[in-house]
Amino acid sequence: MKNNYPIDVRNKVKRVPKRGHYDRATIYPILDAAFLCHVGFSVDEQPFVIPTAYGRKDDTIYLHGATTSRMMLNLEKGIPVCLTVTHLDGLVLARSAFHHSMNYRSAVVFGTARLVEGEEKLEGLRIVSEQILKDRWDESRQPIEKELKATTVLRLDIDQASAKIRTGGPGDEKEDYALPIWAGVVPCELKWGEAEADERLTPGIETANSVKQLLSRL
Repeated sequence: MKNNYPIDVRNKVKRVPKRGHYDRATIYPILDAAFLCHVGFSVDEQPFVIPTAYGRKDDTIYLHGATTSRMMLNLEKGIPVCLTVTHLDGLVLARSAFHHSMNYRSAVVFGTARLVEGEEKLEGLRIVSEQILKDRWDESRQPIEKELKATTVLRLDIDQASAKIRTGGPGDEKEDYALPIWAGVVPCELKWGEAEADERLTPGIETANSVKQLLSRL
């Protein structure tokens, strides 16, 4: 497997091209650091962008949803898909309003999806679950046939992708550096709060290990 995705007009970064990346070593960590994406597709010339959970394994992204979902029903037909993931890392505050910006890591993925069934369907659900919260799948009751029938799982093989990353401080005009205006970066990160037990939890059940592992990062 080549490290770089093919580059053409569809995925080439045009605005500040030096921030563009096309290698899996850069794109995979951006995808793996999240579990919420936005899926873009078009139906009868009407565009839609839908937020949804996902999971990645190698060059494949798994999506799941209700069998009645408009997104699932249309994506399984093999229409073109654009999937995006964005991490906000900080506000970049410049001296001029024009040069304010954000530090971020983003990935844009292109491909087509196909319906999966049987063992791969169950594995796809496990991959999505593990991306959201590692080890939670094994702690949970597994899906029963009724639940599986109500759920669609799609496999999106990545045909092309690109990442765009901004880091660092503001870039003001030379004459603006003497202005008496504060400038700099305000970092931003996702932070989990303390776990709150379900009010109907059976007494004596300890916090799940998956949750303890998540909160140990605080």
